[in-house]
Amino acid sequence: MDMEAPLPAEWAEARRRLEQERQNNEVLQGQVDRPTRIVAIGGGTGLPMVLRGLARRAMPKAREPGIDITAVVAMSDDGGSSGRLRRLHGALPPGDIRNCLVALAGGKNALKDVFQFRFGGARGLAGHAVGNLLIAALAELKGDFMEAVRMSGELLGSRGHVLPSTLASVQLVAQMHDDTEVVGERNICRAHGRVRRVTLSPRSPPPTDGLLEAIYTADLIAIGPGSLYSSVLPNLLVDGVAQALKETRALKVMVANLMTQPGETDGMSCLDHVQAVTDHVGPVLDAVLVNGTRPSEESMQRYARRGSYFVSANPRDLIAAGVVPVQADLLKAGSRIRHDSRKVAACLLKMARSGL
Repeated sequence: MDMEAPLPAEWAEARRRLEQERQNNEVLQGQVDRPTRIVAIGGGTGLPMVLRGLARRAMPKAREPGIDITAVVAMSDDGGSSGRLRRLHGALPPGDIRNCLVALAGGKNALKDVFQFRFGGARGLAGHAVGNLLIAALAELKGDFMEAVRMSGELLGSRGHVLPSTLASVQLVAQMHDDTEVVGERNICRAHGRVRRVTLSPRSPPPTDGLLEAIYTADLIAIGPGSLYSSVLPNLLVDGVAQALKETRALKVMVANLMTQPGETDGMSCLDHVQAVTDHVGPVLDAVLVNGTRPSEESMQRYARRGSYFVSANPRDLIAAGVVPVQADLLKAGSRIRHDSRKVAACLLKMARSGL
């Protein structure tokens, strides 16, 4: 979209309200505390990790006003249970939505286990998660997918809001490095080739109501971690999202992946991940949160046997690319190389409240 074109009325109004609120906050500074507004964008397993850490600190406490959390989820999933519901019932994919709602559910909640339960066997309900079926059933019953998401979040006691990036039925389309085109997220994963670029079909689908306003009024926007081409970038390709990211005064932080993903980000450094975002939607990142602790050699050798390698990050290269590298120990203890949700959330919250 042309950056010189006038903003649609709803965006302009959202920006006007943000400016007014910031002015009011300056007047009331030191007298009134409001929750820190964080928008987390992604999908797959990376976004729920971020949300679990943030949800633990969502509720207001003494000297801490809490967090207002909005999760933005890619809607191009066409594999597994979500894919079957799409193909057989024309449903929007509920899988990543379900995982985010569960991640935001605080404390011990028996319903979390029910939502995540998958039926066994080889036919019928086999492979379906109960939460997927419930969301799909509520959407059909109410005739409104967003109402189904809201009701599911209410049942779980989720400490935040989950927004699909679009309510349009979209497919992910990848242009590979060998110039072939692959349609569908699951087919891209099966292609085992290097992705050059992804688009959505139809192109530039409309954003879900409230998404652009959440971006404009956020204090910090976390992008990733997760599958770069299939979980992160599809959200940014929704109409208006890239422009909103460029226009918002929020701090925009990419949470860097720890390891490369075979068949998707082979050989890519942290800089390559940042450049891929820039190539698709322009310069929308202010900073990148990088793990500064190297995993054990034994763990990395085990991952290497599966074709997954440590994502290297050169601070000077990142600065030259126009993003500020922020290094911290983000590793979770254990034999698997994973982010620690508490550590990631603590870093993001500190950055949101300090400006970086």
